[in-house]
Amino acid sequence: MGNCFGSSVKADRRESPYCGSSRIYAKPSHSSRFSSLIIPSSSCNDDGSSTSLPTPRTEGELLASPTLKAFTFNDLKTATRNFRPDSVIGEGGFGYVYKGWINERTLSPSKPGSGMVVAVKKLKPDAPQGHKEWLAEVNYLGRLHHMNLVKLIGYCLKGDHIRLLVYEYMPKGSLENHLFRRGAEPIPWRTRMKVAISAARGLAFLHDAQVIYRDFKASNILLDSEFNAKLSDFGLAKEGPTGDRTHVSTQVMGTQGYAAPEYVATGRITAKSDVYSFGVVLLELLSGRPTVDKSKVGVERNLVEWAMPYLGDRRKVFRIMDTKLEGQYPHKGACLAANTALQCLNQEAKLRPMMSAVLSTLEELEMRWKSNSTSNSAMTLTSSSSPVTSEKRKVRVPGVSPVIARRKGPRVK
Repeated sequence: MGNCFGSSVKADRRESPYCGSSRIYAKPSHSSRFSSLIIPSSSCNDDGSSTSLPTPRTEGELLASPTLKAFTFNDLKTATRNFRPDSVIGEGGFGYVYKGWINERTLSPSKPGSGMVVAVKKLKPDAPQGHKEWLAEVNYLGRLHHMNLVKLIGYCLKGDHIRLLVYEYMPKGSLENHLFRRGAEPIPWRTRMKVAISAARGLAFLHDAQVIYRDFKASNILLDSEFNAKLSDFGLAKEGPTGDRTHVSTQVMGTQGYAAPEYVATGRITAKSDVYSFGVVLLELLSGRPTVDKSKVGVERNLVEWAMPYLGDRRKVFRIMDTKLEGQYPHKGACLAANTALQCLNQEAKLRPMMSAVLSTLEELEMRWKSNSTSNSAMTLTSSSSPVTSEKRKVRVPGVSPVIARRKGPRVK
């Protein structure tokens, strides 16, 4: 599953964020019959025994969500101008994303340029895991609502092969495009931290709802017109462990470079696996480099391995910082963000912080930045005051009498 892109993104495989990170699939299923599909959700206790998660939901139950619009195929044909090639705004392994227009109140298709802009995702019939992920997307986004999760407006199901999803349109496209697309404008420090904080809010919300995202990466972070981040693509999301269970045992799926090492090695996943992925994206925001860079050789090809020696050293943090920032970032803030990434990337999952703690740290960083900006503005105003006024201004020392504070004459014996 993929993203909703802004109008500036072309359907070019060289620039599409879908081509920047390849998913890892273990033994994909190619079945084309899904009429009675149930999302398989299982977990294992520490002794290895398999236990089903509560309340598995069938396709019929999922699609009865009162918050989602059931579009007809003809509705979406009209909204996208019959899925014309010039309506394509993104492409991935699952299929294409089209720009469309619908009436904001009735959600019926409207003429191009009028009504509300939407992104329509159309799955390829032969996409690996296509229907299963489509159904998971409807499940999670149909019942989870948060300002930092992309809004799913509706869906279309026709026969055994036609699957579509309708999302809110995200005008700034994906974070991956802004960070790594050739010719993209550099993202200033404050905006990068804004993206990190808003993405952390979305992920923390999912963990509070006992959902493991499982595919946190730059291409799944979409940006609105104000660079607020929203998480998209819930095709790999899983119900988290409940009761005495410590993890969920599942098929290894994800994206190279973002997946936590213990998950890749064992298939056992927890919310701390998402924390690792967040650490990778935070490192991408700091460095401006992708997690896997095939243009480089040796240790520099893997972002985490290359950056790890510098993250915890205040004197060396500058070595990982994006040169496009041209040094325009607070050193203390960069050190704090780098240390946060270091904690998230701990090889031991139990030693990683909770997402709620990561969010608190980043919010504290934002407050410090705002406080320093206010202080700097006040200092600028003071320094620009009239010299005469400054000389006449009297300064009283707290707790000291004005008489005592005066300049004393020579002592007379």
